[in-house]
Amino acid sequence: MSVAVASPLDLDQFRATPVDTDPFPHVIVPGFLKSSAIAAVNADYPRIDKPGSFPASELDFGPAFAGLLDAFDTPEVTQAFAEKFGVDLADHPVMITVRGRCRAKDGQIHTDSKTKIITVLLYMNASWEAPGGQLRLLRSADDLEDMAAEVPPQEGTLLAFLNGPTAWHGHKPFEGERRTIQVNWVTDAGVVAREQARHRLSARLKRLNPFV
Repeated sequence: MSVAVASPLDLDQFRATPVDTDPFPHVIVPGFLKSSAIAAVNADYPRIDKPGSFPASELDFGPAFAGLLDAFDTPEVTQAFAEKFGVDLADHPVMITVRGRCRAKDGQIHTDSKTKIITVLLYMNASWEAPGGQLRLLRSADDLEDMAAEVPPQEGTLLAFLNGPTAWHGHKPFEGERRTIQVNWVTDAGVVAREQARHRLSARLKRLNPFV
């Protein structure tokens, strides 16, 4: 007889958080990862010595981190995000990548690719004192100061937004450890295969070349 495992995600708090539409639909949920799960997830977080995004298949991590990734890829979570943003996510797969470090050149203003429907960022730094590295939700493509919100990447904090042509975001320069789990619902399974292959190749090149 199998025993149900409690989710480490606080979906009740997520559901109770209203969508803010300035400058584009988004929610910010401190404590989305339950406090009871934070220590174990951070202890099991994969060691990442290079900047960039890595598919989970290219990383080594412990069971608590694995459980967190599994928790995101469930019908209940998909339905919660679909209802929150008023979009149909049926038949749209989940893609998950992981970051561990940030370069000084990262964080330039951009929008996500058209293949991404919703972007979710779960931050896992124990604390954050630096002025850089805090993601800003922006009203334009060329002014980092014209922001509606700024999100420090502190452990357990969720930022989720509806992707679109004006979903501009970026942050001031930061170099160092910046733990981020990125979850995207994407248009089709082909996107997952292509993106995972691209990230996988990039990850392998970074391991071979310390200057990449």
